[in-house]
Amino acid sequence: MLEVFAGLALVATVWFFLFGKSEKKLPKIKITLTEYEQKVDINAPVKPDMTLVTPEEPDRLQCYDPATAEHLGSVENMDKARVDEIVEKACIAQKEWAKSSWETRRAVMRAILEYYVENQEDICRVSVRDSGKTMLGAVLGEITPTCEKLRWIIAEGEKILKTEYRGGNGLLTMHKSARVEFKPLGVLGVLAPFNYPCHNLMNHIVSGLFAGNAVVSKVSEYTSWSADFYLRAVRQALQSAGYSPDLVAVVTGMGPTGAALVESRVNKIIFTGSDKIGKLVMQGAAKRLTPVILELGGKDPFIVCNDVNLNWLKDTALRGVFQNNGQNCIGIERLFVEEKAYQPFIDIVTPIIQALRQGLPLKSGGKIDLGAMTMPRQLEHIESLIQDAVSKGAKLICGGRRNESLKPGIFFEPTLITGITPDMRIATEEVFGPVMAVLKWSTEDDLYQFVNNCPYGLGSSVFTDDKTRARRIVDNVHAGMSNINDFGVNYLCQSLPFGGVKCSGFGRFAGVEGLRACCYPKSITEDRFPGVKTSIPKPWCYPTADSAPEIAEDLIGVAYGDSLYKKAISTVKLVMGLVSAKSTTSKKLD
Repeated sequence: MLEVFAGLALVATVWFFLFGKSEKKLPKIKITLTEYEQKVDINAPVKPDMTLVTPEEPDRLQCYDPATAEHLGSVENMDKARVDEIVEKACIAQKEWAKSSWETRRAVMRAILEYYVENQEDICRVSVRDSGKTMLGAVLGEITPTCEKLRWIIAEGEKILKTEYRGGNGLLTMHKSARVEFKPLGVLGVLAPFNYPCHNLMNHIVSGLFAGNAVVSKVSEYTSWSADFYLRAVRQALQSAGYSPDLVAVVTGMGPTGAALVESRVNKIIFTGSDKIGKLVMQGAAKRLTPVILELGGKDPFIVCNDVNLNWLKDTALRGVFQNNGQNCIGIERLFVEEKAYQPFIDIVTPIIQALRQGLPLKSGGKIDLGAMTMPRQLEHIESLIQDAVSKGAKLICGGRRNESLKPGIFFEPTLITGITPDMRIATEEVFGPVMAVLKWSTEDDLYQFVNNCPYGLGSSVFTDDKTRARRIVDNVHAGMSNINDFGVNYLCQSLPFGGVKCSGFGRFAGVEGLRACCYPKSITEDRFPGVKTSIPKPWCYPTADSAPEIAEDLIGVAYGDSLYKKAISTVKLVMGLVSAKSTTSKKLD
């Protein structure tokens, strides 16, 4: 498969070189790295408790490498006044950026894309140090979707946001042209989660900027150290294009900092996180009636039918569960395996999971499969779900506990647990960890009941060689996204909207819908033909004629009657009514 992609890429490169249109190009982005951003091995103090805010420095947020507990430094723990100041600067900068051309916006995006392609190792190393993932996990989860987002925006963004002319005018408005213009909202306020500190920041910066907005992001308190590094590249591109770096900004701090951003002068909130915090975001946004997009929890089902080649399937299943230690919005949380394939599947994946290598991602030379978790308290949550399931009859085959050998780092052992039933918490609560939870099903009716008996509905996957059956199952799964014979690929298809249903939130980012969600649609009409204007019929002008209501009813009949006969009758009545009204008006004037 990779060979095919490489061949297609070569053909595309030659085609672009020969026939591609040359556009404005900005200077290359060059970032000076700090010591901790540049080096693999750092001599930083280890602080096992990893306290975020200390009594000695209440106005600072402490930052740590979750794999080693090394102290990376601190960032500002911002208060409301500081957040408001940053948002105000973004508001001012946005007024000029909103006037920028599509060519300029594409040039900024191309400069950022070039930087990401040429500096992958630096970008990944910083993400790994701040979040604990492996280098491969960073390439797959940080670089790849960011580059694809940029590529798609550069290629399709202008087409999607250009003025759109609408047809379908009826008899009453046939003399009008109708169009929609997509206007930038102003300042987007983003609350980004910890699992992908680079992509979760860049995702909304890319779409927000291209739509003509400024973007202010509250990054997670657990991954605040890297935010300045990612921001520097974007700001340099904007400055090279002649615009203010204040167009993009980061606010750092704890919960009150996020609340301050939600209640500030931002024009829209985009939140990714838990449904519990999502409700608080809605409450805060309601104070100013600020619109929100909520991408909340997921409990994605991975449905396997009997006819699937399990040796082929296993690699996708394992990647979907253990990528980034299971800390994925659309990670595989529940594997529903049909009865005949159930035990063979478990037999295939068990030795692989037991052999997974876990260790320090920057000190292992790439010889590990799983890195660290990012949030310390997540370990207790996962353990409690496992213990509850085992107490109710589930079978723990391996893992299920913190990896004590890697303390003080935040590591949870790769886990396989089977025999999950609906009464277990793990069947409906989000795990967000390296846990493969396997369930057996026999009939599709039972499958639908179990899959949908869950508060979440974000993504889903169905695997079978029977296309008809696959589509039937997809139609019966309550989720915002589905993949047939694949996992998570809908996110790489940037033309598709991303989001869920039920407690997984509402609104969409990515795709046509997501990019236009960074704008407000402005509906505009104007005269289609020179000299043809709307005139109020005389009987309706004040003072109105006595027959005005009857004339209006006849006009409705002409425009909307369901047969030529009815339209003709209404037309005759309309003409007679207008003549009569004109005669009456003339007599009144006499």
